Amino acid sequence: MEFAFLLNHINVLLLLVMLCVPCGFIQCPTDFGVSNILQATPSASVDFGRMYFNLPAAVLRPKSPREISFLLKSVRSSSPFSNRVTVAARGAGHSINGQAQALDGIVIEMDSLPDHIEIHSNSEEYGCSYADVSGGTLWIDLLRESLKVGLAPRSWTDYLYLTIGGTLSNGGISGQTFKHGPQVANVLQLDVVTGQGELLTCSKAQNSELFYAVLGGLGQFGIITRARIVLEEAPHKVKWVRVFYDEFEKFTRDQELLVTAMEGMVDYVEGLTFLNQHSLLSSFAAFPSDPDLLPGLHGESNTSIYYCIEFAVHCHHKKASNVQKATMEEEVVRRLNHIRSLVQRAEVSYFDFLNRVGMEEEKLRSKGAWDVPHPWLNLFVPSFSITTFKDLLLQNISPTTFEGPLLIYPIRPDKWDANMSVVLPRAHAGKRNDSLIYVVGVLRSAPPECVPETPCLNRIEQQNRRIVETATRWLSAKQYLPAYSRRRQWEEHFGESGWLRFQARKAQFDPLNVLAPGQRIFSRWEADSKKNNR
Repeated sequence: MEFAFLLNHINVLLLLVMLCVPCGFIQCPTDFGVSNILQATPSASVDFGRMYFNLPAAVLRPKSPREISFLLKSVRSSSPFSNRVTVAARGAGHSINGQAQALDGIVIEMDSLPDHIEIHSNSEEYGCSYADVSGGTLWIDLLRESLKVGLAPRSWTDYLYLTIGGTLSNGGISGQTFKHGPQVANVLQLDVVTGQGELLTCSKAQNSELFYAVLGGLGQFGIITRARIVLEEAPHKVKWVRVFYDEFEKFTRDQELLVTAMEGMVDYVEGLTFLNQHSLLSSFAAFPSDPDLLPGLHGESNTSIYYCIEFAVHCHHKKASNVQKATMEEEVVRRLNHIRSLVQRAEVSYFDFLNRVGMEEEKLRSKGAWDVPHPWLNLFVPSFSITTFKDLLLQNISPTTFEGPLLIYPIRPDKWDANMSVVLPRAHAGKRNDSLIYVVGVLRSAPPECVPETPCLNRIEQQNRRIVETATRWLSAKQYLPAYSRRRQWEEHFGESGWLRFQARKAQFDPLNVLAPGQRIFSRWEADSKKNNR
């Protein structure tokens, strides 16, 4: 194994020597020595999860999509220098399980591409406004630019300091998903560099198989270098409301009411679970209110589990509609079966509402609580098994020591396109609200001392594995941002027909298995074996 590891480093270096002149590498490969590579800890070997540290042999900071294309075309060549090289695209580095890393390979840092943002209002071709934006651009920058002309994307993630290409390679979900679908459902066109180095424009009408494959494709089929994102009129303020529950059944029933019968009355719905006093207080890092105003929940002796629905109503500049929105907000609160004495309201700008987690990040950084391990777990759980899943979760975690948000909120699969690569649970006819799926985000932060291979982090990862295994096998759940290490697990994740389609797309767009090795789905060794046996 050590010899193979060293040989692959040499292969990468020899390949990069050939590419050094046309491409803007952070460090010219001729300056590398093998010992320096093994000792270095560049940013490309670290992600937000801080559980995996896979050091690449080199990093490419391209100035144009053509440089990415040139690299991948060179890698796919039959040269003995490149027959083991893998390539990963890295956006803002917010993956959890090393998905954007490339051990002993090449990492492409997408933030080096120019932040090209071009706004098009009221396009006759599409019947809507849209933005053309670089795949390495952050969503927060697109928001700032589009708001200058009174527009904004309509589907978001909770955290905006992620790249366009990164979230489109996974799905992109938040409290607007029930209404507008995920971010992958709000894309008109893409520019993609495939694993074979082809630079292609794709959409539902042009190169459609690539278009659908790349959206939610976990980086397996191509690297997104440009996206055409749907825009809508941006509200100027948001009415933000929180209502509280002490019964899980009431909490979920009201969320399901909001995203179905009351869909036209609200613009955002998410659910929070407060397992302990710390989780309650930390939720106010972004919400502009004082937790002391909730006497029924406040107090160190309170050990009950509480639930909270957040919903938002968008307000635009027309005064008449704002009066109507205020009445609508009151009607929503009246119809929900929450604890009547516990209601919180806030009115904030649209930018501040969407950037609420960014505000929380600032506070966590000031406390030294941001750059810690994040053994997060994200799942899609069918509505009929959400109560059973809640019980499973509480059997495997300790409510008294849990730190971080715990999100539980419903989305509607009819807002997703089944042609895309994202995997959702199958509907079960006759089950409770079989048309709904819950997003569950177990967003734990581990103490700084819980570094990889320590008992405390191992314990959390074991808990996550138990939850995933039980939920996927018995509750029909599926992982979002999936992380598996064995082929059988990936096959079960996609299902028989889904796996066959995923394999066929891989064979078409990245037959040598060059892209996204950190996902641990396909390997270059496997592709080389097939090639040599032809």
